[in-house]
Amino acid sequence: MTAGVLWAGPAASAATGPVSATPAAGTPQLNATGTTEQVRQLAQCGGTMYAVGSFTSIKRYSSTFTRDNAFSFSASAPYMVTSWDPDVNGLVNSIAFSPDCSTAYLGGQFTSIGGTAVKNIAAVSTSTGAVISTFGHSANGQVGTLQYYNGHLLAGGYYTSINNSTANPYMTSLSPATGKDDGFIHLSISGNYQFPGAGSNPTRVYNQQLSNSGTLDLVEGDFTSVGGQPRQQMFMLDLSGPTATVTGWTSPELNTNCNYNEAFYAQAAAWSPDDSTIYVATTGYKPNGTPAGSYPRTGPCDAAIAYPSTQTSVTHTWINYTGCDSIFSAAADSSTAYFGGHERWSSNPNGCDFAGPGAIDAPGMEGLSAATGALTFNPTRGRGIGADDMLITSAGLWIASDNSDGTTQCGGVSGHAGICLLPYA
Repeated sequence: MTAGVLWAGPAASAATGPVSATPAAGTPQLNATGTTEQVRQLAQCGGTMYAVGSFTSIKRYSSTFTRDNAFSFSASAPYMVTSWDPDVNGLVNSIAFSPDCSTAYLGGQFTSIGGTAVKNIAAVSTSTGAVISTFGHSANGQVGTLQYYNGHLLAGGYYTSINNSTANPYMTSLSPATGKDDGFIHLSISGNYQFPGAGSNPTRVYNQQLSNSGTLDLVEGDFTSVGGQPRQQMFMLDLSGPTATVTGWTSPELNTNCNYNEAFYAQAAAWSPDDSTIYVATTGYKPNGTPAGSYPRTGPCDAAIAYPSTQTSVTHTWINYTGCDSIFSAAADSSTAYFGGHERWSSNPNGCDFAGPGAIDAPGMEGLSAATGALTFNPTRGRGIGADDMLITSAGLWIASDNSDGTTQCGGVSGHAGICLLPYA
């Protein structure tokens, strides 16, 4: 989940990219064998990296650490694992921080932190890991994303009630001190995708990304109406006023129905360093109802897409198809847009589950020209379930993933299950 980062060192846009194809040595990794575990998000606050997800054990070289679903480590070499151990008893999707990095906000699907009863959201100390009881800690559904912004904690998820408020289901602005709804967001999010054969796809907010300027917020989820305006898959919020408002940015392409069993498909997005472009990672297999042999591929399903961020209705600047493999994460520097998932190919509009003419082998991730969408960086990565989060910092590109099928490879080097850093030179 590409959200929740407050501070990540000097601006990453100072580096032109692409990053190195050789991963940094010594970063922690998932330790479990025979059990699929996953890092859902990586975030940096001050000089510390935080990892959250679904896991029980971490290792760094020969040292192992029991850590349930959240841990931290130094953001610079030698990447030592810290003693921070909040001990969460369920999935953690997202983490965000107070401005001084003393408090971490956790969102996911859990009922206990360090033995203290909570429900899907909580604030914890970054020094002790203990629950901060003065912050409300109850949501009636899974919390998918958290983002701190200018005295507000922006939360999104599957819930309809959070900290005893039902006023703003699915996306809510909370007081960072109390966890109560502070009224900064009031969007009346509603609807879901309904077409023949569509599987269950409840209304929800899945992910969000704050712009580099800090005043715009991209949001992905399953909905058809936001702030009284028709919106599917994504919307953009202007955070600069007394309350957040839905901007004019939208794309009719995102109204496309992807395959019936993947009705929701916009998984993540990233801003270009100058905020002029939005890069979107999608799942969805293929447009619903199209024959498997229909080529070349059209529509925004299973693709890496660039859109202008202009506050109006837009169409894509470029689109790069994987050949019917899902992409879950995106990040960008000034030269390269990075996409991660469990893709096998890049530049494959003429194949679906096979390499069509012109397809390029690019397992696990791809780096595309920010200007054209052509493959320019191809380090490879173990596919597993798929890279679930990407984060650009001044150090490089951090990739959060999993250990499915024994996956540990990143940039051709083993020993990077769940966490990989591709550094800037």
